[in-house]
Formats: sequence, structure tokens, C-alpha cells
Amino acid sequence: MKYALVHEWLTPKATGGSELVVEEILQHIEADLYALIDFESTNPQSYLYGRSIGSTFLQHFPLARNGVQKYLPLLPIAIEQFDLRNYDVILSSSHAVAKGILTNPNQLHICYCHTPMRYAWDLTFDYLQNSSAGKGIAGLITRYLLHRLRQWDVASANRVDYFIANSHHTARRIWRCYRRQAKVIYPPVNLERFDFTPHKEDFYLSVSRLVSYKKISLIVRAFNQLGYPLVIIGDGPDLPLIRQLAKSNIRVLGNQSNQVVEQYMAKAKAFVYAACEDFGIALVEAQACGTPVIAYGGGGALETVLDIRQYPQKGTGILFSSQTSGNLVKAVETFEQFQHLIKSESCRQQAAKFTPKIFEMSYLAFLKDCEKDFIQKSSEKNS
Repeated sequence: MKYALVHEWLTPKATGGSELVVEEILQHIEADLYALIDFESTNPQSYLYGRSIGSTFLQHFPLARNGVQKYLPLLPIAIEQFDLRNYDVILSSSHAVAKGILTNPNQLHICYCHTPMRYAWDLTFDYLQNSSAGKGIAGLITRYLLHRLRQWDVASANRVDYFIANSHHTARRIWRCYRRQAKVIYPPVNLERFDFTPHKEDFYLSVSRLVSYKKISLIVRAFNQLGYPLVIIGDGPDLPLIRQLAKSNIRVLGNQSNQVVEQYMAKAKAFVYAACEDFGIALVEAQACGTPVIAYGGGGALETVLDIRQYPQKGTGILFSSQTSGNLVKAVETFEQFQHLIKSESCRQQAAKFTPKIFEMSYLAFLKDCEKDFIQKSSEKNS
């Protein structure tokens, strides 16, 4: 079998869970790699340094390195330009358009879907509300483009033979958007990166990209009211707003190295998260350090965090029911009451459910089953 692996974009700033999945797949499958843009093969700090990676015409567009999303209407056209006819199996790692590559009936296409395209679905109204392109005449054009993008997104889902979802939450979204079933395989979390630290210091921590849907401003407003020490790490367009909102009990550190993030995660009293994530790899990383989690009880958090009130013997944090500062204030106060019952060892054991080894075994087994099933169906059609 000859394999191709297609991902959206590869840049030094793209270091999230989807990129970890790509890295893990490449450790076990010899595949040629493709992406809309590639700035990692020339990055000496990247594991992809010196690798031959196929890219598209977007590679040469102005400012593409800092975010190819600005060319959103062109992404479907760009991904369809890859000529992958020489491959037997196409593996896509998709959170936007990677699943839309063109294949023929003799090729097997397996998509690991991190999320259906958020711009076109769940975050449409956030995008319109927070962007100048969402207002006036430009807003009408943007709405039309997003409408066409949704149509393409649904049509391109039919190019996938088998879907994998990174959580049951994502699997439900795949069914809602595409009416396709998906096998759930949780993404890999490298526990060895994180020091298990049972003794904590007196501060809370939040690590995130500072964009509107991550709800960092909600966290800031809650801790402004609580007065408890909070450290925020991350960069993004909301950074000036977060710094403006934060009172003296909140330290906003901006972008930091992985080493600094790991140190703060290990020492924090609890990790605070208010976004609705499809999986939420940071929640697992915090628990790998033995650090409890206070998180919004929706999306992937329901699959990765055990509320101490529901699981008194093995709880790993507190979940709150709605994304409001008032609910987060109550959740933190509840955590202050229950924190003595949450064991660091329980947090580490919960994180151990998401190791790279478990991902490897599950992904390779599913790939093998899909190949067998595809070959059998092809034989039946030809007989």
C-alpha cells in the first residue's frame, strides 16, 4: 500500500492536538505528506525539517505563514489541486478542508476529523459578530460565501470512505453536519512531557489561544470577582482586551515556551477552561501533571474530566453547566470546598487513558479493518 497524509497547514504556530495526531501517524505509517501551506520543512526546530511536503498555490500568498484562514473562500479550491492518483490509501487529518481532496473509486480515504469546519458551522455567528467582514455589504457577501462553504463541506464529506472522530462529541457533530457515522479514537497525549507534581502552589492557571470562542474574558471576569490569583498564558487577537480587563490578581504572560507552560501546569492549584472543545487536549495535559481541572461541562470535557461530586473516589475536577462568569465563580468556590478530596494520582490515572500507545493501537487496528473491508467491497463490485 502506498499512503498519502493530508493536513490543513503546517506552520511553527500550529502546535495543537491536530498536529500531534499528524506527528503520531507519521511515526507508524510511511506516508507522503501534503498541506495547503508548509513552513515546517524549513524550520530547524521542527521534526519535519528537511522533509519533502507537497503544498498549494496558497504557499506563495502574502502573509499566508501567519494564517491561511484569511483566504478561507480559496481553501476548497486549493485542497482540490493535489494530484494523489498514485496512492492506494489517503489519510486526511481534517479540521477545515483536508477531507475534501479528490480521489478515485479505487482509492481508500480515511479521515481523522478533529471537528467539522467551525467557521462554517458552530462558530458562524461568532465569526460574523467579531469580524468587520460580518457587517454591512461585506457581511452579506460573507454570509453568502459561508453558505457556499457549507454546501461544499457537506459534498466533500461524501469523498470520505471512513470517518474517525477525536471524541464522541465530535462524532455527534459529524452526524449532525454530514449524516455520517464515525469511529471514536481519542488523540494522543504525550504524558512524558509533563512532570507529575502532587504538591501545588496557590494559583489557578489557564492556557489557551486568546480568541473569542475560548472564553478567556469570561474567566478573567470571574477571577476579577473572586480575587484569587490566576495566571493566563497564550497569545491571540484578544490579548489586549484580556490585559485591559485583568485586575491585579491576574497575571497575563502572553505567549510562552512549552517548558514554561509545563512548569506552570505542574504547579497550578487547578487548570481553568471555559471553552466548549471537541476534545480539549490541554485538559488532559493538566491532569497528566496531577493538576485538577475546572471546566465547562460540555464537549470533550465530559469525556476527559471526572467531576468529584459524581465520582467521589476518582474525581479529577469540577464541571460547570453554562458559560457564564457567575457559573464559573460558583465552580471555583465549589472546587475550594472539594479540592482536598481530589487526588493528584487520580488525575494522572485519568490522563493515562489517552496515551500515544493507545492511539497507535486503535488507529492502526481501524486502518487495517478499513483496508480489509474496502478490498472486500471492491471485489464484490467487480465480480
